[in-house]
Amino acid sequence: MSATHTHHYAATIRWAGNRGTGTSGYRDYDRDWDWLAEGMEVVHGSADPAFRGDGARHNPEDMLVAALSSCHLLWYLHFCADAGIVVTAYEDNATGEMATQRGGAGEFASVTLRPRVTIAPDDEGAGNTEKALALHEKAHEFCFIARSVNFPVGCEAEITVGA
Repeated sequence: MSATHTHHYAATIRWAGNRGTGTSGYRDYDRDWDWLAEGMEVVHGSADPAFRGDGARHNPEDMLVAALSSCHLLWYLHFCADAGIVVTAYEDNATGEMATQRGGAGEFASVTLRPRVTIAPDDEGAGNTEKALALHEKAHEFCFIARSVNFPVGCEAEITVGA
């Protein structure tokens, strides 16, 4: 694979869970962390509650699902704009499935995107729903995040023509 442009990203993750004795015992520390990036708001994260984390904070697993969903969204909007399809609303209720083995190791088995898209009617008063659906496939082909994971990412899109 030959890259024509290289992009660099940086993140600082700072553990925020030291209760005063560090990791002196498995139950003696919090799994809280902060994600810092220059010029941006801090994201407060933790482990999934199933792994002793704080359910009020984002965890790496939900952030991975969100990254896949938002990357797909951005490519989809781009391709719709290029194709003359006017998207007026978009909501994705994406879900991921992760499996763990004995000992704690695990991996994602799949993520399913479920975008519900509303498009404006075309000049004939209908919408080009077939083309709008097909652009989800193109968005998936281009999504940087989906191209980088080693598990299937499905897409169950619905298109509605708005008034």
